[in-house]
Formats: sequence, C-alpha cells, structure tokens
Amino acid sequence: MTRIALTVNGSRCEADVEPRQLLVYFLRDQLGLKGTNVGCDTTSCGACTVLVDGESVKSCTVFAVQADGCEVTTVEGLAQGDELHPVQQAFHEQHALQCGYCTPGFVMATISLLKENPNPSEVEIRDGLEGNLCRCTGYHNIVKAVQAAARAGA
Repeated sequence: MTRIALTVNGSRCEADVEPRQLLVYFLRDQLGLKGTNVGCDTTSCGACTVLVDGESVKSCTVFAVQADGCEVTTVEGLAQGDELHPVQQAFHEQHALQCGYCTPGFVMATISLLKENPNPSEVEIRDGLEGNLCRCTGYHNIVKAVQAAARAGA
C-alpha cells in the first residue's frame, strides 16, 4: 500500500491505496464519489473524465498514486449548494443529456475545453470533445450546451 494525499473537490484527503489502483476506482470506491462513471476502462468513452490540477483527465488511465499532491475536481465538486455550475446549467437548459451516463464526463471535458478556448466554434467544440462518447443524444444538444456555457462565460 502507498499513502497518498490530495485535495478532492476542495477537501484534503489522505488514503492508503494499492499502487495499481486507478483514480476512477479510488474516487468511486474509497471516496464514494459516484458521479465519475466507469464506462470502458480503455480511455475510449470519457465517462470517467475529471479535472486534475484543472486539466481534464480520463481517470481510468491514471493511477491514484499519480494524483498524489494534486487537486482533483469531480462533477460533485462543481455546484455551489443548490446553484449549478454554468456548464451544468447549460447542459440542463439545452437538454444535452438523455440517459445521463456520459454527462459528468462531458461536463468536465467542457470545463477544460472552455478554459483553453473560451469561445470555440462548433468544429472546435466537436474536436475538443471527441474523446467523450454519447450513445443517446446525437451530440447536437451537447454542442448547443457548450455554446451556451461559453456565452455565459463558464
């Protein structure tokens, strides 16, 4: 076991982990943060996307020990009380979800995308989110949500 210390959603935490434990399982199983979903375990779907030091990362490809000393943000860490993060609000208002399984990953990837490019074109949005898959929506409303979040200054 290896002792790690990191900040998750603004709270400092320390834990013992196996060196081979993936960050997604650490978040879900040890910290109980179920918003980070396991979709494929191969980096193909993006359902497990979180922010590590502000950058979007597929947590199924990062070992928990690699996050030692980092700040990790999951979808649970975005809202301020009952007030949704502007990206979450845009996804809600634009109906950019159906089953919702992929939505946390898309929201986290969108936050990272808008940090890098606050006013992306439709092509840039589609390129920026190409690592996240949705089997329900057809992506049209997801693109609309990202555009709305950009207009809101997310």
